[in-house]
Amino acid sequence: MTSVLENASQGQITSTMEFVASQENITKEELARGIARGEIVILNNRNHKNIKPVGVGYPLSAKVNASIGTLKHFINHTEEIEKLKSAEAAGADTIMDLSSGGTSQQSDEFRRNLIRETSLPVGTLPLYQALIEAREKYGSCLKMSASQLFETIEKQAEDGISFMGFHCSLNQFTLDLYLKQNRQEPIVSYGGTFLTAWMLEHKKENPLYEHYDKLLKILKKHDIVLSLADAFRPGSVHDSLDTVQTAELAVIGYLVKRARDFGVQVQVKGPGHTPIQDIHPTINLMKKLTSNSPYFVFGPIVTDIAPGYDHLTSAIGGALAVAAGADFICYVTPAEHVAFPTVEHVYAGVEAAKKAARFGDHYRLQKGRKGK
Repeated sequence: MTSVLENASQGQITSTMEFVASQENITKEELARGIARGEIVILNNRNHKNIKPVGVGYPLSAKVNASIGTLKHFINHTEEIEKLKSAEAAGADTIMDLSSGGTSQQSDEFRRNLIRETSLPVGTLPLYQALIEAREKYGSCLKMSASQLFETIEKQAEDGISFMGFHCSLNQFTLDLYLKQNRQEPIVSYGGTFLTAWMLEHKKENPLYEHYDKLLKILKKHDIVLSLADAFRPGSVHDSLDTVQTAELAVIGYLVKRARDFGVQVQVKGPGHTPIQDIHPTINLMKKLTSNSPYFVFGPIVTDIAPGYDHLTSAIGGALAVAAGADFICYVTPAEHVAFPTVEHVYAGVEAAKKAARFGDHYRLQKGRKGK
């Protein structure tokens, strides 16, 4: 079965494209051209039976993601489903399951229940579950094998996950740069931290980089959007646009091209902590290096001195990011950096991000129309 990217490249308009075009201020032909160029992706796993496909990229409206899931000491699936419903009520466009606590069986059960409970596209970082499985099987996350990781990816793909985040750009080159970099904050990426430890322990290349074609083969089979996450995103505004962040962006640009050539839709996950003056340069650089791939930003948070109010500081960053060309915002809750989010925190985070996306869209989309 051909992928959405392949269909668009061949000029074939599918029912999924027609649905997304009907939800946006765009013709189905223009949508298909944007997909073919790699500037638009559609989140839509065919195995998610009640899904409503979502388009991400310019000139579509900016979308908002809400992340939920368990932690080691916070495992309450009922409450996480309540957070899902709260995110839906506040207007989230997608959901990510970032569960890292509990057993592998519990992770499977929660993910499958989450997919049944929502029509929103669901995303994951499969590495999180692979680490749980390695700990159960071998007693240590560091004993995770490449084959086990890819088995987890395949399992989640079959369950109906529409977009998956991977730190493929963490390789020996970027890791060496990081180890020599004098950063204010160390790695803040959960997945990036474990992959760094795994590489140092085994003295091997990141399996997601070394076996990138194997990953692309799985994603293409299920038409899943690849979300290339930045392992070395800055953990403080001080570290924004340092050597390792910009070097990793160059590697991401290389991986984007390989994914497109393979027929896999791809978006790029960005920072993170970014001061206001760096938002526009960061997005311009990413868009240039990745030939205008959709950009999925975490906030960004524009200051490090407002814990407890990060839904507000990230809304400021999110509005400016969308105005500068970002396409997809991952919400930040008031609990970021200080606590595990509640149902109320989730609603507040989505509400702030939705407003930021709308404010940014007023500038981004109007500017684009005037430029035509």
